[in-house]
Formats: sequence, structure tokens, C-alpha cells
Amino acid sequence: MSDVRVIIQRDSEREERVVTTGTTAAELFTGERTVIAARVGGELKDLAYVPGEGEIVEPVEISSEDGLNILRHSTAHVMAQAVQELFPEAKLGIGPPVRDGFYYDFDVAAPFHPDDLKAIEKKMQEIQKRGQRFSRRVVTDEAAREELADEPYKLELIGLKGSSASTEDGADVEVGGGELTIYDNLDAKTGELCWRDLCRGPHLPTTRSIPAFKLMRNASAYWRGSEKNKQLQRIYGTAWPSKEELKAHLEFLAEAEKRDHRKLGSELDLFSIPEEIGSGLAVFHPKGGVVRRAMEDYSRRRHEEEGYEFVYTPHATKGALFEKSGHLDWYADGMYPPMQLDEGVDYYLKPMNCPMHNLIFDARGRSYRELPLRLFEFGTVYRYEKSGVVHGLTRARGFTQDDAHIYCTREQMADELDSTLTFVLNLLRDYGLTDFYLELSTKDETKFVGSDEAWEEATEVLRKVAEKQGLPLTPDPGGAAFYGPKISVQARDAIGRTWQMSTIQLDFNLPDRFDLEYTSPDGSKQRPVMIHRALFGSIERFFAVLLEHYAGAFPAWLAPVQAVGIPVGDAHVPYLQEFAAEAKRKGLRVEVDASSDRMQKKIRNQQRQKVPFMIIVGDEDMHAGTVSFRYRDGSQENGVPRDQALAKLVDVVERRVQV
Repeated sequence: MSDVRVIIQRDSEREERVVTTGTTAAELFTGERTVIAARVGGELKDLAYVPGEGEIVEPVEISSEDGLNILRHSTAHVMAQAVQELFPEAKLGIGPPVRDGFYYDFDVAAPFHPDDLKAIEKKMQEIQKRGQRFSRRVVTDEAAREELADEPYKLELIGLKGSSASTEDGADVEVGGGELTIYDNLDAKTGELCWRDLCRGPHLPTTRSIPAFKLMRNASAYWRGSEKNKQLQRIYGTAWPSKEELKAHLEFLAEAEKRDHRKLGSELDLFSIPEEIGSGLAVFHPKGGVVRRAMEDYSRRRHEEEGYEFVYTPHATKGALFEKSGHLDWYADGMYPPMQLDEGVDYYLKPMNCPMHNLIFDARGRSYRELPLRLFEFGTVYRYEKSGVVHGLTRARGFTQDDAHIYCTREQMADELDSTLTFVLNLLRDYGLTDFYLELSTKDETKFVGSDEAWEEATEVLRKVAEKQGLPLTPDPGGAAFYGPKISVQARDAIGRTWQMSTIQLDFNLPDRFDLEYTSPDGSKQRPVMIHRALFGSIERFFAVLLEHYAGAFPAWLAPVQAVGIPVGDAHVPYLQEFAAEAKRKGLRVEVDASSDRMQKKIRNQQRQKVPFMIIVGDEDMHAGTVSFRYRDGSQENGVPRDQALAKLVDVVERRVQV
């Protein structure tokens, strides 16, 4: 047998190795149990792949991003096999890896029940222990159709192979854009076929290579994400490189569930989403209204200090405005349908504020002396999100953006972007978010307006501005809106989850579409540069993020009730009511629990409501003119003079500290 020369690439190191023809990638990495696939010429391959002369082979570790995706997609196949063994009539949809897990869609006679998931997980464990081998084979379209004649959804995917539609909702995992492949699950001892699936791959070597997994939940999902298609049953699961990592993930999910803003919103009486109003349309209750007002008031104050000017625009407009801006061309599917008024004129609920701000700029002549002009609005917008993606306050159909549009000269552009990003990061820090990285979204080659030169200039300016902050910068190729590149601020919360917060978008295009002009020093008419900036993204979403970040225990400056007076007995209520009245005159939110409950129950009730401070008063305090100061953690200061207690509350609120 002849030999071939193979190059092993590990990070920046290369090792040239001469091996016998027919040597597999698995044999190249014998003994390296954490290597579960290979990257050859930039493409992921199964370990059964046989490298050719001069090919560069990189090991893929199970804990890498690619390795986790392969692990989770392989586990999805095991789940699908288990489902079809238990429910032979089940028809297969798709089963891609997703963040922290995987799912698979099935067409079954009835929705899965929790007991079904337990049975499926048990069957998966049996398949995992059998050590079935994942075996790839290339097939023609005709052969695939013949083999999968009983799988109507797979037949549809075969017809999509190579089309842009094949990438929707994970379908690309099944068919890819090149050759068509089927993966067989083969018995470890006999090599007999146990199960098969249309799939692009790659996969783990065997089912025994799956270290740890768990099924999480089931839900309904429309085939390929379209409400026009049949509703299938989706099972979600998770898989990890070790049992310890699976355990840590499940503990993380349990903590995240405790912090779920929808759960806390109900428990703390902050907001609700009434069915009578509609999905994705929230109402804020008095306590939630207090938090929201505190958020907005502080934001307004800081914007005023930074030279922003406040504007207000209506909730609806003639459709011609969004034709002019281009939004009807690009975003019509995400807008509510038009209302026909004024003898057939189309009016739309506005999905964004920028076109109206452009009209404010254009309402009169502008001089270079007015620039930069910073227009700011808490503007409520409406977007028709599909019912399957609406999620509490974080993905809503009606929400209020803290929206700003800055108009400046080309010469002012870099400095304005720099000061804007600094302002954004500092304001987020004021609300208690401190762990950031930045993302730079660049042009989508299939969806953009304006010249390549303008996009290149805008992208480079944003890159330099982002790098000045000294934060990690991650590329997001093709992630920009149609009118310009953007910087996104990504913030990690108290349990390490990442949320997209502020966005700053540089736009040379809308000023052209609206023919915006200012008079330059030499008297000529010039086109301004436009910067789009949403700091919170939306008030509702930011409210939800902070609610989950703090697990409902807002810092005192944001808390709906900053302190509650707890009397030891009824005789102490008037004293506490005087204290509360004095506190309110100082702008504090202080209440007194004058209910008939015993003192210890009152304390427990306020702990559940996550009130920052309790002011406890008994006979001794009342006679001495003092109070007992109780903190959230249960610690207590006794005998604090009333004026000192009030001063302490004022100080904590004004400094916006968490206690």
C-alpha cells in the first residue's frame, strides 16, 4: 500500500505526518478521546473520513463550538430514533442543534405528554449504551426519495436542496447545498441497520460517544416556521461533554426560571399581558409603573445633560412615509396591516420612529451651527411578531423605544459616535449592568441600499470607535440593517446570560432618501450624517432584563417601594405613619404595613415582595425617637435616630447603590 502526506493543524502549530493510504481521521487522533470530528480544508468531517495527499486536518474537540453542535445534533438523531421506536407512526421533521441544546420536530397523532418524554429519554439511554455507529453515505435525489418515501417532510427538504429556503429553521442541517447524504445508525456488533435519517452531518463516531443529555420540554411548532404549514410537535433537549457540565447547566436553568420576568412580574404585581388586549401587549400595574417611571426619569435627566432635545411623534402615519424611507420594501411583513382611511389612503401603526424624526429635521432650514442635533423620544412602536416568538416583555408587539437620532457633519461623525458609545455604556452601568462586549454588524450583501464606498467608510469608522472602548469586539457579518452598519452592546447579567442592549447605527442613506440638508459655513447645501441610537432597545425589554438581573430585588432607587414600616403593635402605627409622611416629603417611596398580621408575618410578606428596607418600631424606639433598620439580607441596626434613618435612605437612593 502507498503512503500519503497529511498535515495536522493544531492552533498555530503544524505537524507533517506520513501515513498509510486509507488512514482515517480517527486513526490520526488515536487516544484523544475528546476529539470527535475533524476539519479538513475548512469543512467539518466525520472521524471516518480518509484524508488525501497534502490535506490539512484539524481536530475538533467536543467542548468547542463546532464540537458541541455535532454532539447535540447527534443526540437529536438518537432522540428521533427513540421516538420512532416508541411511536412508529411518527413522521420526521428536522432536528438541528440550537444554543445549549437541540430539538426535533415530529408529526404525531397527539401532543407528547410528560410521561412520553420520560419514556423517550429512557429509550435514548438504551440506544446510547448500544454504541450504534453513525455511518455516512452519499445518495442521489432519486435514491433518497425511494428510501424515504414514507417521510413526507424529508421529501420536501430534498426538493429544497441548494435553495435559499433550505437554510430556514435548521433545514440546512438536513440537506446542505451540495451532495445529498443519509446517516445510518448501525448495530455495533452486526452492522445491521437500526435507523436512518437524511442529514448533512457530521456526527459523533457512535452513540456511546454522547456523554450526558436530558430532554427538557415539548411544544408546538409550525413546519419550517410558517403559520401556513401544519403544526408539528417539537421536543427540546440538551447535551453536554460531561455529566458535571449537564448538572451545572440544569442548575443554571433552575436559577433562570426563578428569575423569569413573567413569573416575577405576576408575583410582585408589576405588569400583566391580558388576553383581552392581545399577545405581546403589556399593561404596567402601579408598582411596575413606579419602576418604569424611575427608569425613564433618570434616563431623561442624563439625556438632557448630554445635550439631547426631546420630541414627540404620533403612533400612526400614512404609508407613503414608510415608502419614502424604504421600510415598506424591507419590513412590511413585520408591520401591522394598513388601515384604510381618508377615502382609501393607507395608514400604518409606526414600527419605528426614524422617518418622523427626519421630518422634524426637515421642517425648516438647518445651519451647521445647529449640528450635531440630537433628537430623543420615548416613542411607542408596533411590530407584528409571530405568535411563536412573542415572549413576555422581551419580544413584544407594542413597546416603547428610547430612540435617538443624531444629525451631524461628516467631520463631527467620529467624535459623535465616540461620545455616544461612551454615554450609552456609562448609562447602562448606572442601571447596574457592568459586563459588556461589543458586536460590529456589517453589510448584508443581499439587502442594502447605498454605495459600497459609503458602507466601507461607515464600517471602518464604527470599528475604530468600538476599539477605543477597550472592550472585546465580535464581528457579525451580514447582520446590519439595510441602511447602515451598527455597533451592538452585548451585556451579561448576574447569572452570565448575554442580552443585546444598545445599538448605534451609522446611516448615510436615509438622509439621501429624505433629501436632508444643512447650510455649511461657505453657504453650500450639504448632506448630514445620521446616527440611529436606541439605548435600552425598548423600555419593556430593558425592564425585563433588569427584573431578571436583580431577580426582582431592585436597588432602592428603582424599587417600587423603597421601605416599609413594620409596627410591633398597633400603638406604633401613628409613629411610623409620621415617619413615612416625612420620607415622602423627601421624595422617598415609603409605606406602613398597618394590617392585622403579626409582626413576623409582615416581615415575611415584605421579604417576598423584595422590599429593600424595613423600618421596625416598638415601644423603645417610639420613646427614644429612633427606629430599627432591617436590610434585605436580614441584618438589622437598632436604635437609629429618625433623622439619620431618613438621611440613610436618601443617600442610598441618590447614590443608586444596591444593598
